[in-house]
This record gives sequence, structure tokens and C-alpha cells, in this order.
Amino acid sequence: MKTNLPKHILVIRLSAMGDVAMTVPVLREVSKNYPEIKITVLSRAFLKPLFDDIQNVSFYAADVNGKHKGASGLFTLYKELKQLNIDAVADLHDVLRSKILRTYFKIGGIKTFNIDKGRKEKKALTKHENKVFKQLKTTHERYANVFRSFGFKIDLSNPIFPSKQSLPTIISEEIHFDEKDILIGIAPFAQHQPKMYPLDQMEIVISKLEKEKNVKVLLFGGGKKEVELLNKVSDKFDNVYNVAGKIKLKDELALISNLNCMLSMDSGNGHFSAMLGIPTITIWGATHPYAGFIPFAQNEENWLLPDLEKYPKIPTSIYGNKQVEGYEDVMLSISPEAIVNKIKKYI
Repeated sequence: MKTNLPKHILVIRLSAMGDVAMTVPVLREVSKNYPEIKITVLSRAFLKPLFDDIQNVSFYAADVNGKHKGASGLFTLYKELKQLNIDAVADLHDVLRSKILRTYFKIGGIKTFNIDKGRKEKKALTKHENKVFKQLKTTHERYANVFRSFGFKIDLSNPIFPSKQSLPTIISEEIHFDEKDILIGIAPFAQHQPKMYPLDQMEIVISKLEKEKNVKVLLFGGGKKEVELLNKVSDKFDNVYNVAGKIKLKDELALISNLNCMLSMDSGNGHFSAMLGIPTITIWGATHPYAGFIPFAQNEENWLLPDLEKYPKIPTSIYGNKQVEGYEDVMLSISPEAIVNKIKKYI
């Protein structure tokens, strides 16, 4: 080990679920190549299971709505973290909270580096006129560059994924799991409507898949409204099961590790499955893979894109939170048949 490398790194990434999940392949690579380095991840408490399988990585929960809220709360958090003998800070979030926290460490003489989010080039990519349409650096590489700034050598091109976990009992009993079963996960929701494939069209996809021999379709989501909608969908079919709201994140990750394939929007579940090495097919609406949020180690063959000739302003935003007039139906330019054909590669 190089003597100038830090011995204990604090990694800050507080939200959102997908962005936090995208840190996992990078931390695995650091842990694999530098097993003597200790890493403490600072994030929301419920996201701890994402990191449970990585050696030399511990987790510290940020209570940003409670005792760690506001400037005084962040100073309290700093004093708590200082007791861990951290000698470097990798800020993978670069928002006001993380900037304040890393400044406390910097004043204390701790070396800090932060992510370059590429805001200028992302703005150029999402312009409606004179768009600069090109593949930007992936978020995984942006995270990796923070560690490279400390002197670590990181290559994400040959990843090692964790082994398949035991299927949660509550799920295996509900779906009457058999070793011959082909498990297809579908996560039809996203935080913003412009990133969601219409549910009635997704039902067509589901109806075609569940008729395939030995196929069982598992529906993923979260929150009361999504659970209710997915229950209505699953009730219409024999081989479709809604797992949303039935298991916690740790068991959900174990379940995902058993999938043959995951179908996801540009959303968190796609990053969960990709970080576990599961083939992940993503449907893109108002956003686009060029912005850098491609699920880990998934190539272009697993992207489903709208008709870009008909909708040339795509991506209309980085996060899909802006609805553009005339672009309400971009997802309808992706046919259910095209989606099913992609998934059939893994059946």
C-alpha cells in the first residue's frame, strides 16, 4: 500500500436510492483492491443493506430530519464522525449538506475531494435547441474519479458481483417457487411521471410474459399508492405476484439476486439489480442514458428508447421532472412487443 493513501475514508452520499446504489460497484472495487483501507458510508438509515456484503465497509446513518438537521445538526454529525478517526472525505453528493459537512473536516485538516457532476455538459445535453447530444461520463466513473483523486487505481471494466442469496421464505412460499422457474422482475414506477411507461401498456407486456413456460413475473414498487396499483395488476394474472410492501430492503435485494432479468424505468430498482449483476433492461422516456445514469455494466442492447426523430428534445431534463408540451406520449413510441423481445433474451 502506498503510504500517502488515506487509511479511513468517509463516503458521503445521502440520497436518492438509485444514486446511493450506484456507489456500490465503486466501493466494491476499492475494497477488493485495497482491503487494508477502511470505508465508512454516510447515508440514510434504510439504505444500509446496500453495503452489507462489502468487506471493510461500515455504515453510519445520517438523521437529516432529526438530530442532524440544519447547520447545528450537521456540526453535531461532524463531531460524531470525528470520533471515528477519519483521515479523508469523499463527497459523492456535492449538495449544501455535504458541502457544509466536508468543510468542517477540511477546517480540521482532513483531505477532501468531491464529485464533479458535470453540470455544464448536462445542461448542454438537455437544451431544447442547439442540444449537444453525446454520451457523458457515467455517474459510476464520476464516483470513481473522486477516489482516483486520493491516489487509488480503480478499473470498473471487470467487476465481480456477489453470489445469489437465498430466496426470502415469504416470497418463495407465495409464488410456490420451483428451481425450474424463470423469475422476471418488473419495476414500473419512477419518481416522476415523464419517466414512467404507461401502466396499461405495461399490462400488455406482463400478459405476454406470464404466458411463457416456467415464467413468473414479480412486481416491485414502494409506497401505499404503488402497492395498491400493483395489487390490481397482479390480481389479473395467474403467474404475476406483487412483492411491493411485503419485504424490507435487505430481503428485496436477496430476491433481486435470484432474478433472471429486471425490467425497470430510469429509477432505483434498475440500479439495485445492476449492482447485483442481474441483466437489467431499462425504459427511457424524458431522460436518456447519455446523461450518465445507466445501470452498472449494462450496454446499449438493454436500453429501450423513444423515437428520437419524433421527439428530438429528449432528454428534456436530467431527472425527468419537467414535462414538455407535446411530449406527454413519448413512451408510447416504445411498443410492448419491443419490450417483450428484449426480455425474451433472458428466458
